[in-house]
Amino acid sequence: MKRTFYGLSGLMRGALALTLAALLAACSSGPQKPKPADLSPSPNLIGVTQAWTTRLGEVAFPLNVRVVGQSVAVAASDGTVAVLDARSGGDLWRTALNAPLSAGVGYDGQRAAVISRGNEVVTLEAGREVWRQRLNAVSLTAPLVAGGRVFVLGADRTVSAFDGSSGRRLWQQQRSGDALVLRQAGVMLAVGDTLVVGLSGRLVGLNPLNGSVRWEAAIASPRGVNDIERLVDLVAGVSREGDVLCARAFQAAVGCVDAARGAVLWTKPAVGATGVQGDREFVFGAEADGTVVAWRRADGERAWTQELLRYRSLSDPLVAGRSVVVGDGNGLLHFLSREDGTHVARVNTDGSAVVAAPVLAGNTLVVVTRNGGVFGFRPE
Repeated sequence: MKRTFYGLSGLMRGALALTLAALLAACSSGPQKPKPADLSPSPNLIGVTQAWTTRLGEVAFPLNVRVVGQSVAVAASDGTVAVLDARSGGDLWRTALNAPLSAGVGYDGQRAAVISRGNEVVTLEAGREVWRQRLNAVSLTAPLVAGGRVFVLGADRTVSAFDGSSGRRLWQQQRSGDALVLRQAGVMLAVGDTLVVGLSGRLVGLNPLNGSVRWEAAIASPRGVNDIERLVDLVAGVSREGDVLCARAFQAAVGCVDAARGAVLWTKPAVGATGVQGDREFVFGAEADGTVVAWRRADGERAWTQELLRYRSLSDPLVAGRSVVVGDGNGLLHFLSREDGTHVARVNTDGSAVVAAPVLAGNTLVVVTRNGGVFGFRPE
């Protein structure tokens, strides 16, 4: 999966454009990515049935599929935003903003929020636009809708809070940092009465009332001699169990933090670009080469690895009962045993890449593909 970067200053942007162009040219002239091995027939050790399917437009931005009860919020690049009933796949509501999107969806069961490519945060209720506000920078992270507010994380590492009813800006917190940031969704979630965001390689706990910093915990630190080598960003897809958060720093590390104290529990080197998920015992993630890894949540030691899906452009994982579920670049959904990584089942979607982390809504597993297919599966 190709990763691109945003520059943050004028003169440096020009210089880095040349650096990135040379880097990409070198990559394109180098060896081709290894071809994935052929898959053996699905073992079908568990039953997985397709319950329903529906369609959106193409999804070419970092989509966050948000679940509240049996409601599933999704969006497409063309500005379509919908909330679906996970039991049937039917629309609870759907609207067309007629503005292409760069990030979404935030949803709390009442309000939904997305970011347009025109750098506006747009908030809706029951399919009706309530307000929109211009941002100072592009955002690729789905807004967080919580506590009657809408929080936005900008690519320039600006965190903003808006009143959920009126759209009035309540506060803004900006962190200076590296000249480049990763062009993919970052970390933002609520833990109790603390807003937790990813800033560079750190999880940072903020007071949601005024944006003041409560704590910081480093998952990874910048290294290297130039801006590209020193790039450290946390990527979307965080595993939460109580107050313990586990996250990935892009191509650098996986680590866990106690969000009640702001204390790092452990970090381990890891070379991956997608988020992690987990349960009380394990944290699961896919490395850059498609190796799926289970780390022990207690100490970060590896419990197992599975190389069956190498070079298949894997999505963030999902823990669903006894299985770890990952989608791939060909629209396949793979079920692995959470105990040892054994391949237990596989189902197909529409042949296009699974573009967002699979989610569970009740007993329905919901998957979205690049071509806009939304699928509801019922695993055993």
